[in-house]
Amino acid sequence: MSDRPQYGEYATPEEQRRLAGLPPLDAVAEAPVATSAPATSAPSASAAAASAPAATAQKPAGRPWDRIITIALLAYGVVNVFMSGMSYLDLPTVMNESMRILGVEGEFSNFAQAKVWGTVAAIVLVIGWVVTAWLSMRRLRTGKVTWWLPLAGAAATMIVASVCITIPMMGDPAFIAYLDGATGR
Repeated sequence: MSDRPQYGEYATPEEQRRLAGLPPLDAVAEAPVATSAPATSAPSASAAAASAPAATAQKPAGRPWDRIITIALLAYGVVNVFMSGMSYLDLPTVMNESMRILGVEGEFSNFAQAKVWGTVAAIVLVIGWVVTAWLSMRRLRTGKVTWWLPLAGAAATMIVASVCITIPMMGDPAFIAYLDGATGR
């Protein structure tokens, strides 16, 4: 054994608590101790238990309405991602239907780009939802207001997915002819 003092051997209990980041002894209500531990030992389990409420009180309290709204928006988002992603995987059919609704004469014929960009758009939707859900869960755990994050994530993801959908549409001869006719060329 060495003659050197052990860690905390010369520190008073108050100094030990201060260095550990715990409140002073007089600020913590003493609970009766069932065991007869020597007074010179390290802070006992009862002192640690008494300081536990103080440690949990420092965590921000969650807002139940925020948690419910955030989870509901994420659930709606996963349904939307599934339904939109499935339609993006069959983008030529969606483009034909869109052109019919717009009154465009002719059929959509840019199938190669539609397959590629439809798949990219579906992947963007999935990645966007996963990132949004991950960020939302992190914010919920820290007690921060989070309801806006699924909305912002959906908006950002839809902008990127819309660009992916626009690329094959703008490369289709029938749609370009419709735009030329609409602008009066």
